[in-house]
Amino acid sequence: MGLIENSPTILVPLLLRNLVSHALIYADKSLFSLSERYKLLKVIRSLIATCFLFFLKFLPSNLLSLSLQAGDYSFKPGKNDVYAVVSGSGIGRALSQLLSSVNDIPVSSRKYEMVRSLAERLIDDNNTEGVEALREVNRVVLSAAFSRTVCRLEAVMAELGPDGVGYGGGGAGLVQYQMVRVLRAVRSVGNGVWRGLEDVNRSGNSAKKLAAELLWLAQKLAACGFADEAVERWASASNLASLSLMAEQRLQGSLVKVSAFLFMQAKNMIMEEESEEGNTIKEKPRQTKMKMLTLWLPLLCRASNGSDIPVLSISERAEVEKVLEDVIEKLEVEEQEQVLSLWLHHFTFCPASDWPDLHASYARWCTTSRNLFLPR
Repeated sequence: MGLIENSPTILVPLLLRNLVSHALIYADKSLFSLSERYKLLKVIRSLIATCFLFFLKFLPSNLLSLSLQAGDYSFKPGKNDVYAVVSGSGIGRALSQLLSSVNDIPVSSRKYEMVRSLAERLIDDNNTEGVEALREVNRVVLSAAFSRTVCRLEAVMAELGPDGVGYGGGGAGLVQYQMVRVLRAVRSVGNGVWRGLEDVNRSGNSAKKLAAELLWLAQKLAACGFADEAVERWASASNLASLSLMAEQRLQGSLVKVSAFLFMQAKNMIMEEESEEGNTIKEKPRQTKMKMLTLWLPLLCRASNGSDIPVLSISERAEVEKVLEDVIEKLEVEEQEQVLSLWLHHFTFCPASDWPDLHASYARWCTTSRNLFLPR
């Protein structure tokens, strides 16, 4: 299991953040129409938005960072019980601090490559030493960094104005759009408070930069043999997946790259599970693949292939399509129907995009469903 499931210190701020976010968005939706008529409600609405930004900006990243720097991370003992616990190690704190700095330093700074290169060196050295405890340090710290970056990217995307997040229309998209309007309106309140939030790039936390770092962290986890950590976290990033449908084109392209890479890792996990379990897949891994498909397949359908340069090459697109087909084929018939119905909706909704083309999977599912009515 990943760090998020094992550490209450890290889990609590993330759960609290989600609860507060949903409560504040619901309150804003309720006050939206009334606030147009009553000045007092406008003030209350502004206070709600202020609280919303405070929790999004500070709660997930700061508390998560503090918990890591305090050395609150451990791993489960291996089968041979050679190491029972790795807690508070200096190398772990050093790597955690470096990865946090990579998030914070602007990519334009000359220090960015230096810090990132040093982090890569520590990761690679830990991985090549052949010591299980050092590999577990990599797993724990990289998993925490991946989760922290997901939270920061989600916060940045929620804070961006209409120029950075487009209106997707209807349902959750309408609520997000209304919230964006609130955030933009209250930016004029308390210039000292908002000055640090106005320019996201000033702290190095541009959305596209964070998305690129997510891909880098996922690749590092995969190289260390812990791709499942990133896959499971990506499969639970429902808020980020929703925001991605309204993101600007370049940011969508960056998120498509992360999703494509993790779908390929998920396919590799299925192959490993089949070889170990004799052509069967355990329930939880199948649920993870299902969540990955339902969350991120809409983005793959809606995101264009890039205005100036392709997001993925022709061969990469074909490879991801094949991976999606293979993953879908391993699902139950009812699950296939849910995934393929979702794909058909978003694929036909976006006439400008013809990828991913899963018509072969759809045809196979139709044939399988028809055969259920035929006598045997």
